[in-house]
Amino acid sequence: MAAKTANVLARVEPEVKAQAESIMAQLGVPASVVINMLYKQIVMTKGIPFPLSVPNVPVARDEMDRAAFDAMMQRGLDEAKADRSRPVAEAFSELKREIQ
Repeated sequence: MAAKTANVLARVEPEVKAQAESIMAQLGVPASVVINMLYKQIVMTKGIPFPLSVPNVPVARDEMDRAAFDAMMQRGLDEAKADRSRPVAEAFSELKREIQ
C-alpha cells in the first residue's frame, strides 16, 4: 500500500460538512478514506464517478415567491371545485415522470 503523504485542502459549506461527517461517523468511515476512494474512482473511470446534471425537480415552496405560490394553490382549488380529480397512482406516476 502506498504511503498517504499528500494533503487535500477544500472549502465546503459548514452545514454540508457536518451532515456528511455525521453519516460517515455512522458508517465508521473517516473523511480521508472517503476522499481517497473518490480520487481512486476518478482515476479508474477517468472521470467523475457519478452523473453531473441538473435534476428536473419541481420548485420547492421556499423557492417560490408569493404570486407563484398563490397561483399554484388557485389552480388546485379550481380543479377541486370543478371536480377534476384522478386516481392517486396516476398523479404519482406523473410526478415521477417530471422528476426524471
